[in-house]
Order: sequence, then structure tokens, then C-alpha cells
Amino acid sequence: MPHQYDLLVVGDANPDVILGPLDGPLAFGQREQLVESGSFTIGGSAAIMACGAARLGLRVAFAGRVGDDEAGRYLRDTLAARGIATGGLHMDPGRPTPLTVVLTRGDDRAVLTSPGTLTAVRGADVPGELLAASRHVHTASYFLQPRLAADLPAVLRTARAHGATTSLDTQDDPSDRWQGLDAVLAETDILLPNAREALRLAGPGVPGVREAAEHLAARGPLTVVKNGADGALCHDGLALLTAPGLPVEVVDTVGAGDSFDAGFVAATLDGRPPYEALRFAVVCGALSTRAAGGTTAQATWDEAVTHLTRTGHPLTRTGAPLV
Repeated sequence: MPHQYDLLVVGDANPDVILGPLDGPLAFGQREQLVESGSFTIGGSAAIMACGAARLGLRVAFAGRVGDDEAGRYLRDTLAARGIATGGLHMDPGRPTPLTVVLTRGDDRAVLTSPGTLTAVRGADVPGELLAASRHVHTASYFLQPRLAADLPAVLRTARAHGATTSLDTQDDPSDRWQGLDAVLAETDILLPNAREALRLAGPGVPGVREAAEHLAARGPLTVVKNGADGALCHDGLALLTAPGLPVEVVDTVGAGDSFDAGFVAATLDGRPPYEALRFAVVCGALSTRAAGGTTAQATWDEAVTHLTRTGHPLTRTGAPLV
């Protein structure tokens, strides 16, 4: 039976308030600092990835938990407006929707998050019918959702039993412990950290990003590492592949990694081999930086293909339908 959805995304959704760039350290003492720009937009690694995948033409469903409040309704309605099925997005009457403030400075940023419903998300929030109806299941922000993290191996195992492939973007660990991943990596087909996260996940004694990718791939998943302006790399346990960065005029890097994730998953579901998926994902991540916020400038499939063609690396459709 054909799957109803190409992709089910499980995880975090919250409004992002993005301010910057700061031209110096953040000042306390009731000092008011002026910045060039500010935006209020959809945020959360999982939600941004879902928007990017929908923009690329995938049929996307979302599962998670937000508050039954104005912010939660904003997220539900914004996701739905982008064509994402929100039947699995639970509106929690007892907890507030998470909120994130992003302060940018140069190519760096500070992220402040009030977790709200994130600590309540659990495996039971993911409807079994969505797991059965999806070709691929992606989850994000592992360390921000401890109850979901504990249930995630079983959730992904169920998805795989229905024939789905799986991916994980852990994002940062605020506790800086980076532990407890063995069970979930055993059920993960694609791991999608950035370079810093890959080094922390690999553990002490790993000298560089390439070695970290090899170390993580040895634990099971195809490991795909986002490396900023230097592009990206991936390791399947046997061989390392690399793709250079795409020069763009950067406005805002918030969500670029999540747009990269969407590109890699979309290309993989289209039947592309890892090297082509890697190049496609680099383009999707780079193009998302053209405007403020994580979703404003996300690429369509045709935009990404056009940029690949301009760089001398054309990517043609396999004929496997995305929709």
C-alpha cells in the first residue's frame, strides 16, 4: 500500500524571536542595546526541517506538543499553511508553548529557550497511524525532550517495522553530557549533526570532524556532518565523502542546518546516492541563509537543482515521485 506521507517529523516547535547582530557582548545592568533587525517566526529544529521538506515538495506530517495558547495556535496554523499535516501536534492545556530567543553576532549566535511543553513530549504523542503511513521518520532536538528521548528507540523501531527509514538531528545538549544515544542510534539510518555536535557525540580523544564521522558511522547510521562554510561530509562506515560549501551572501544562519537536513532526506527519498544527496543538502542549507529566520528563504526543489547546475554538478530527477 502506498504511504500517505513521504515524511513524518517528530519533535520541537516553538516561536523564534531573532535579534541582531550584536556589535559587542550582551550587556546586563538594565542597559538597552539596539540591533539592526528583529523577527518573529516559526522555530524549533523539527518544525524548520518540516517546513523545508514541504517546500521541497514532500508530503509532510508533524507530531509533537505545544501549549494550548496563542503561540501554540500560531505554530499549528503556520505549519498547516505550509501544507504540513498537523493532526499529530498535541495542544497541551497545562503547559506553555516553548519560546526561543536567538541573539546573533557575526557568524555566531546565543540561544535562550524556555522549554514549556518540550519536557512533556513523549513517544505516546506520536500516532501509530502516522508511523505506519510515512516513508521516512525524522526527529530532532533529542536532548531537549528527555521523555521522548527515552521512548525514541521504540518509536523508530515501530517506524522501521512499517518499512520507513529514519533520521536524527540531536542538536545541542544543554547539560553538555552527550550520553544515552546507543539505543536510538541502533534504530537510526541517518545521523545529522553539525561539526561541533559530531565531535561531542564521538567523545574525547577524537581528533577531528572526519574521524568523528567515521567513529559515529561505526555505531550504525550513515553519519552526515554539516560543516558551515566548508560544506559537509558523510561517512557510511567504509568511505568518506565530502561536498564543498556554496558561496552565498549570508543574512541569517538560523535554521540552515535544519534546511540541510530537509535537503538530504528529500534527495535520499528521491533515490539519490549519498554524494548527490550531500551536495543537494549543502545547497538547501546555504540558500536558507538568504533571509532572516529559519524558513523565509528555504529553497524549492527547482531552485536547488538550478544552483547545482550552475556549479557544474547537475542533479536530475530519478523518476521516483516525491508527491
